[in-house]
Amino acid sequence: MTHKMIGQRKKHSTLWLFALFIWQVHKPWLMAAPADGTLTNAADVLALSAKAAANNLPISVNGIVTAVETNWNGKFFVQDASGGIFVNNGNHPPPLLGDLVKVTGVSQPGGYAPVISKPHWEKIGTAPLPKAKPVSIERLMSGTEDSQRVEISGIVRTAQVIDDQIGIELVSGGYRLRAFFPIPPKIDPQSLVGAKVLVRGTAAAAFNAPLRHIVTVTMFVPQLTDFIIKAPAPADPFKEPLTSLDGIAQYRKDWLPGDQVHVKGVVTYQRKGQDLFLKDDTGGLEVKSQLTIPVVPGEVIEAVGFPAVENFLPVLEDAVFRKTTEPRTNLEPKTTTVANIQKGKHHADFITLRGRLIDRLVRGIGQSDDGSGIQTTLVLQATNFIFVAEKDTSEQNSFLTAIPIGSLVEASGICLLESGDDGKIKSFRLLLPTSHDVHVIEEPSWLTPQHLLASLAAVFVVLLVAIGWTVMVAKKNSMLKSLVCEKEEAQTELQKAHDQLEERVKERTTQLKVEMTARKESELQFRAGLTERTRLAQELHDTLEQTMTGIALQLDVVANQFEKNPGNASHHLKLARGLMRQSQVDLRRSVWGLRSRAEEQFNLTNALLTSGRQITGDTGIHIEFETVGETNPLSEIIEENLLRIGQEATTNVVKHSGATLVKVELHFSPQRVVLQIRDDGKGFNPEACVGPKDGHFGLLGIRERTERLGGQVTITSSPGGGTSIQVEIPIPPSNGHQPLQPAVEEHEERV
Repeated sequence: MTHKMIGQRKKHSTLWLFALFIWQVHKPWLMAAPADGTLTNAADVLALSAKAAANNLPISVNGIVTAVETNWNGKFFVQDASGGIFVNNGNHPPPLLGDLVKVTGVSQPGGYAPVISKPHWEKIGTAPLPKAKPVSIERLMSGTEDSQRVEISGIVRTAQVIDDQIGIELVSGGYRLRAFFPIPPKIDPQSLVGAKVLVRGTAAAAFNAPLRHIVTVTMFVPQLTDFIIKAPAPADPFKEPLTSLDGIAQYRKDWLPGDQVHVKGVVTYQRKGQDLFLKDDTGGLEVKSQLTIPVVPGEVIEAVGFPAVENFLPVLEDAVFRKTTEPRTNLEPKTTTVANIQKGKHHADFITLRGRLIDRLVRGIGQSDDGSGIQTTLVLQATNFIFVAEKDTSEQNSFLTAIPIGSLVEASGICLLESGDDGKIKSFRLLLPTSHDVHVIEEPSWLTPQHLLASLAAVFVVLLVAIGWTVMVAKKNSMLKSLVCEKEEAQTELQKAHDQLEERVKERTTQLKVEMTARKESELQFRAGLTERTRLAQELHDTLEQTMTGIALQLDVVANQFEKNPGNASHHLKLARGLMRQSQVDLRRSVWGLRSRAEEQFNLTNALLTSGRQITGDTGIHIEFETVGETNPLSEIIEENLLRIGQEATTNVVKHSGATLVKVELHFSPQRVVLQIRDDGKGFNPEACVGPKDGHFGLLGIRERTERLGGQVTITSSPGGGTSIQVEIPIPPSNGHQPLQPAVEEHEERV
């Protein structure tokens, strides 16, 4: 078969050179990059990131179909001069192996590497498969050569027929991968196990799609010429010399990597489809085999497999076995100690060991090939070392779970060591062939943890009864204290909330007072202005206009009688002059009412004196003015309101009192200013005096002005006893107003 393959390989090389010639001739046409940004070779597509490939970029690739199978639902691999790529052809008919095709489609990220999606392919011709590129096993298993046609060497570990192909597992450089190739005629797949082979094919990554992580690599070998046996396996490995079970990891000068080892031993335990354990006079060994042939403990079998080291301990991998004709033996476990096990002895051997049961675990492990799905683990302690004994069963293990905690037991099972890279044993466990391989040597003493807990519980109950009343009283006291504390806290919180509410109400009240005062001040100012305008109009009508009319009449009489009766004309001229002087006084009084404050030359004392004299002018009422205390600077609003109050009070004296003397006193102190107007008139009863209902607003205006300034007004009067009005206004501490000090005479001259 080897010579035939060599001939086919030469023929294949000739065809490949011919195809390369065709490729070079048509290369300008095949590799010409369109101007619209279409990707024209596999390397450009594979260079895309997953994000970029998801943009459905246009692709047009010309290449040779390197792998296609009937059960791939139309999918295939194609390779051009730059590399290979996977074509997700959906469920459409695929091309044939070796077809030279033109594939158009769009890019997609794929599950691991970018692929061509939504393809449309057109056959251009046929050509030999591209030459496989030799690669290292490390590069191949990294996934870099995904979709590429590569060449790799290895040793066949397993071989079996899968559908219309042979599937083998190769080991190369410590890595393991699978390869599929057509079934050769008249060949037993098991004869390939142990052979050193060279395979050429398309590498396909197996991956975790959600994470886009590579798991392993599978090679698809499309033709028998790409599967070359470099060194055949032994014709019958069972005829090879036997090796003792403890000798597979020992030094052997003539041993080569990949050689199979032939061993024989007594079966101690089997996990079908997974492994079995053998023992001989030298020790025990774990034999990993996928065979499901049932064997019984005590039977003698032969096994052929590949020696390996797992967790720093020897194991026989990918083994096949067969029963011998030797009679079945009675198994007797070896009695040993923890000290011997810590030296590395008895790995995979059938042993017996005593220990104290300190705990027990039961957990589900899923359904296995032998039907077991529940694992019962006994945690044992021997001297100062803790180990476990495990048994897998299909149902709850009532025998093992019934062993009391604290019992001294003897367990017989397969010892599996766990070693470090320094050769020291870190831990070990026993695989129990049957549940009855555990024997209770000594029941736990009465003072077990359970009994101790029960005793403590009884003592605790007695103590509870003894101190029950005390606890109850303490609890009630605690509850009362808690309630008192809660009430105190609630009261404190309520008081705090009340204080905050009161403070907010006070602040809001002050704010509202200020706003209301400002609004009233504005309204009063508006009303005062309106009233003043009305008063001025009426005053001008009743005084100045009438006087001017009288002057005009007198002057007309003078004009008519000046020549006829000069004496009479002179009398009327004197009357006109008197009327002129009266109009001058009336006009001056009106102007003073309009200008209560002379700009930059105002003095409250002079203003009160001047306005008082003008109001009492020709009434025959004598006015006296007195200032007490050091004159303090007052704000304009205080001065304005005090002036208006003084004018209103003096006017009331003139109109209603019939007095002959008015005394005005102005008292200054650091905190307040007091204005007092007294007369010797006829007085009145303050409780029965006329007011706003009768159209008299004088006293009401005085009170309102005083209240707006935060002051107090006191009106004292009695029939026949005169009248006294006292207004007391507080002075704000921050008042920095500097009143003006004009002279009364100067003011009168201006008027």
